[in-house]
Amino acid sequence: MKKQDSKTITEPYGNKPAAPGSALVTGASRGIGRAIAEALAEEGYRLYLTCRRSERELTELSYRLSGTYNIACTPIIADMGNMQAVNEAFSQIEDLTLLVNNAGVSHIGLLHEMTVEEWQSLMNVNLNALFYTCRLAIPMMLKHHAGHIVNISSVWGNVGASMEVAYSASKGGVNVFTKALAKELAPSGIRVNAIACGVIDTDMNRCFSEEELSALRAEIPADRFGQPSEVADLLLSIVNAPSYLTGQVITLDGSWQT
Repeated sequence: MKKQDSKTITEPYGNKPAAPGSALVTGASRGIGRAIAEALAEEGYRLYLTCRRSERELTELSYRLSGTYNIACTPIIADMGNMQAVNEAFSQIEDLTLLVNNAGVSHIGLLHEMTVEEWQSLMNVNLNALFYTCRLAIPMMLKHHAGHIVNISSVWGNVGASMEVAYSASKGGVNVFTKALAKELAPSGIRVNAIACGVIDTDMNRCFSEEELSALRAEIPADRFGQPSEVADLLLSIVNAPSYLTGQVITLDGSWQT
C-alpha cells in the first residue's frame, strides 16, 4: 500500500468548546460517517473528521457543521490504514472522549481471484486501523477514567458472505476486537461497543444493479434498506446508554440476518 501522510486541510472551524467532549469520526466525508458527524455536531461535540481522498466534501461538511451548530470542527485527510498517517492525524488532537471507527472498504469477488495487495489493503483499512486509532485514543481517555469507542461493523462479520470473504473476515475481526477490548478497558471506565450494519443506503451499494438491489431488498423483512441517519441515531443511543453497556455488537439490519 502506498504510503500516505495525513494532512490538516485548514485551521479548525469555530471555537466554541463542545460540552460533551471531543470526538473523532473516521471516514466522515459521506454515508454513515457523514450522518454520524452531523448527529454528534448537533449534540455539541468538538469534532475531528477524517477521510482518505474526498478533501472538498470533508472541508464543506466541516465548515457547514461548524456554522450550523457553533462547534469546532477539524477536517483531516488521512489514510486510516496507514500507521504513520494515523500517528500524524492524532498529533493534531488535543483530547478525545469518543472514537468512532467508521472508515471501511469492501471487496466483492471470488477469494482465489483476489490479489495479496487487495487483501492487505482491505485489512489495513477495515481492521488494522482500529489498532492504530485505539492505541492512541486510549491514553487520552485513561486520563479521564472515561470514554467510548464505537466500531462500525457489518452483519457479514456475524455470519459471513459468499463473494465477500475478506470483508467478512475483517468485520468478524472487528467484532471480536470490540468484545476483547471492552473487557480490557471496563475497569478503566472506557466502554467499547460496535454496530453490525445490514444493508445501509450508501455509495458502497452502487456497484449493484437496480435488479440486484430489488432482489436484495426483498430478502429484508423490513422491506427497505437502512438509512445512515438510523446508524447515527443508534450510535447516540449507545453512547448515552448506562455505563454497564459495553462489549456489545448490536445488529441493525431490519431483521435480515437476525
